[in-house]
Amino acid sequence: MNQILLAILFLLIIFGLFFYVFFRLWQMVPLEKPVLIGATVLLVSSMVLGFTGGYFLPSPIANFLYYFGMTVLFVTLYLFLIFVVFDVLRLIFPAQLQQILVGNWKTFAILAIALTAFFTYAHLNYRNVVRKDVTIAINKEISPLRIVAISDLHLGYGVSSAKLDRWITLINEAEPDIVVMVGDIVDNPTSFRPIKNRDFATRLRKINARYGVFASLGNHEYIAGIYRTLAFLKDAGITVLRDTAILINDEFYLIGRDDLYNPKRKTIAELLQNLDTTKPLILLDHQPFNLNEAEKNGIDLQISGHTHRGQMWPATWIAEKIFEVAHGHLQRGNTHIFVTSGIGIWGGKFRLGTQSEYVVIELETRR
Repeated sequence: MNQILLAILFLLIIFGLFFYVFFRLWQMVPLEKPVLIGATVLLVSSMVLGFTGGYFLPSPIANFLYYFGMTVLFVTLYLFLIFVVFDVLRLIFPAQLQQILVGNWKTFAILAIALTAFFTYAHLNYRNVVRKDVTIAINKEISPLRIVAISDLHLGYGVSSAKLDRWITLINEAEPDIVVMVGDIVDNPTSFRPIKNRDFATRLRKINARYGVFASLGNHEYIAGIYRTLAFLKDAGITVLRDTAILINDEFYLIGRDDLYNPKRKTIAELLQNLDTTKPLILLDHQPFNLNEAEKNGIDLQISGHTHRGQMWPATWIAEKIFEVAHGHLQRGNTHIFVTSGIGIWGGKFRLGTQSEYVVIELETRR
C-alpha cells in the first residue's frame, strides 16, 4: 500500500512539473497549440510507458521507451530548474524577459542546443567507468585482502548485455580476493524480463574471486520484488547476506545488513552476537545512515552505496547535505566507512559532478 501511495505521489509531482514546463514552452514557441499539446502528450506517454511498458510491450520497443522516457524525465527536470530561474529574473527584469521568453524561436533554439550539448556530455561521463583505488589499514590482524566493491547496478532495461560484460571484465582484471555488491543490484519490477532474456545470471557467474561474490540488499531489491531478486541472485552464484554474517578463511567476518527498507532488520549489535569480535569485521550496508552505530559496535570497515553521489548536479549538493558522507572514505575512531557512487545509475544514462565507479579496496593491518 505504501508503495502505491508513493508511486501516486511521484506521478503527481512529475505531472505537475510537466504542466509547468509545458506552460512555459507554450509561451515561448510560436507554434499552433494543437501541435504543442500533441508533442506533450507523446512525451508524457513515452515516460509512462518507459516505467510500465516492460511488462507487455515487445522487448526492443520496451527497451527504447525506457531509454527515451527516462531521458524525457531528466530533460524535463532541468527545464523546470531553468524556467524557475527565468521566472525569478522575470520579477527583476520584466520587460526584457518578456521579449526573451515569449514567442521567441531564437531563445528556444539556444535552449535546445545548450541542453543537447549538456546531456551529451553527461551521457559520455556516465559511460566512463573509473577504477577507484583505496588503501585502508585497520587495527586488527588481517592478511592483505583485495576487495572489489560495486553498488547500484540497477540491472534491467537500462543495462545492456555488453555493458554488464564490460563491468565483469573490469572486476576480473582487478584480480579480487572477494567481490561485494552493496545493494540495488536490480532496478524495478519490469527488470526480470531483460535479466532473463539477456541471461544476466550466467554472465554474473563469470566473476572470479578467491573467496566468492557476496551481496547485501538495497531498497530496489524490495521495489523490484524481494523473492524474485533472491532467486535471481542465487542463480547468479551470488551469496546474499541478509542480516547474517559469515566467517571467511577463518580470518574475518563479512556481515550483510538487510536494507533500511525493511523496518524489522536487525541492529548491528544483534548481528554481532556470537561472533568473535577480535577478528576483523566488514559490514555491507546499502544506505549510509547512522554511521555512529558502526563505530559504536566496533565495525572495522563498512561499505555502502545508495547515494549515487547525487548522480546529476545540482542533486550532488543535496546528497552532501543528506548524508554524513555521500561518497568516499570516512574514518570515525577505528571504524572506516567507504561510500561508493555506484557503477550504474537510476533512470536516465547521465552523470554530472559524479563518476560511475568500481572500488578496489586494499585492506591491511595498520603498522
